Amino acid sequence: MLSSKGFWHHEYWLPPGATWEDMKGIQYPQPQDLLLCIPGALLLITVRCIFERTVALPLGRRLGVSDKLRPKLQPNATLEDFYVLLGRTPKEGDLISLSKQSGLPVKKVETWFRHRRAQDRPGLMKKFCESSWRFTFYSTSFFSGLAGVSHCLSLVSQPLLPALGWFYLLELSFYCSLVATLPFDVKRKDFKEQIIHHIATITLIFVSYCANLVRFGMIVMLVHDASDYILEKRKDARSDTEESDRSEAEDLAKNQE
Repeated sequence: MLSSKGFWHHEYWLPPGATWEDMKGIQYPQPQDLLLCIPGALLLITVRCIFERTVALPLGRRLGVSDKLRPKLQPNATLEDFYVLLGRTPKEGDLISLSKQSGLPVKKVETWFRHRRAQDRPGLMKKFCESSWRFTFYSTSFFSGLAGVSHCLSLVSQPLLPALGWFYLLELSFYCSLVATLPFDVKRKDFKEQIIHHIATITLIFVSYCANLVRFGMIVMLVHDASDYILEKRKDARSDTEESDRSEAEDLAKNQE
């Protein structure tokens, strides 16, 4: 049987010509370094707020981006209390009860709730600002990552280069900031799936960093950064179309009645 010293002989574990002596004095990933993602996420949230107000919003106005006109809504405390506390889509029995309490016909109560839901739908400008921020981050991350991809060719010692460490920290901070801002961003049908995706991404970044697989992780993140904005814009376009079609269908059904 091999002794402990023989078991760890460099010929069994390292490429030809490499020894354990080559590994000394090299900086490797430390899990505690990732704690910097907490202030990093807060910094990115601050930068995002400044960017959306000073860059994305004026740019959207210059490009002619504007929110659709929403129908005016008559204030009604009874209906508003139900909307906020009990639900945005009352059932038939609730509509009849609300009609009696408010003194309005059932159809007007139903129309009031439809218009109230329309007011809560996120506007096109808000979606534009969010997409502009993601585009700016993904493009910056992608091209800066390409600049450092040449450092991913070392196969022996796999040291943690400062550029790779900062790139990992930037990506981890970004996804942590996305999780923190999810309740305030545009809520889509895949809201739960987004939470699962972000948590899974954060977990993979953390594990790959601790296992010193930063080079493979960097390439994977570059591939995702190159396509995420396109997918985001496609999702926004589909969401706008679905909301528009749904609103038109509701209005058409009411007019036929």
